[in-house]
This record gives sequence, structure tokens and C-alpha cells, in this order.
Amino acid sequence: MKREVALLFYRRKFYIVKNDFVETFNKLFNEINLPNQLKHGARLTGRWMLPHSEGMTEIFAIWEYDSYEEYLEIENNVRSDGPHVNRIKNWYEQHGGREHVHREYLLEVRNEKLQSTVTHDF
Repeated sequence: MKREVALLFYRRKFYIVKNDFVETFNKLFNEINLPNQLKHGARLTGRWMLPHSEGMTEIFAIWEYDSYEEYLEIENNVRSDGPHVNRIKNWYEQHGGREHVHREYLLEVRNEKLQSTVTHDF
């Protein structure tokens, strides 16, 4: 029996983080970013980290949405959430400002659309 496959949208949020900032960055995710994403309907598949190079760690999350349009709507709601925006602004200020954090600790940041390579039902 053939199973109908839903056309879900997946994205990968990817960071290269200096090792001395990993704990701080993971705390931001768990205490501020994750609750707000979930509040607005995002679904976290998982978040992982692994050594990248000497002194740096790769951290990435896979998120699932019912469609690309749903992703856009959720992201708009997340970025329009005033209390959340203030929490993020305060967090950056506590760590030297947004530019400082991105220059000194987050060496690379990518938000990527994932494309399935599965061509048949399973």
C-alpha cells in the first residue's frame, strides 16, 4: 500500500561558535530562543554540536514546518514578539552588543533550506 508523503519544510540553523562561548550560547537557545519558537508553532527536530576545529564548535538545529509559508509566518511572529525582541536585545547588551558577539564569538551563521533526496516512498 502506498503511503502519502506530506510536503514538509525543513531548515537548518547553523553556527560556528568559539568554544569559550558555547555554554553561554546554548543557554540563550534553551532559555530564550527555543521557548519562543515553540510558542509560535515551530517544531524542533533536534539540536546538536560537534567539534569543528581547534577552539571552535559547530552547533546546528533542524526545524520542521508544515510548509514554507508556515515557516515564514512563524518567523514573522517570532520577530514581531515584543517581549522576545527585548529579551534578545538585553542578552546581546549583556555580552557586549550584537556586533561584538558576532565578531568575537559567532564566526559563522547560516539559515538553510533543506532539500530531501528521497525519491520514493518508504
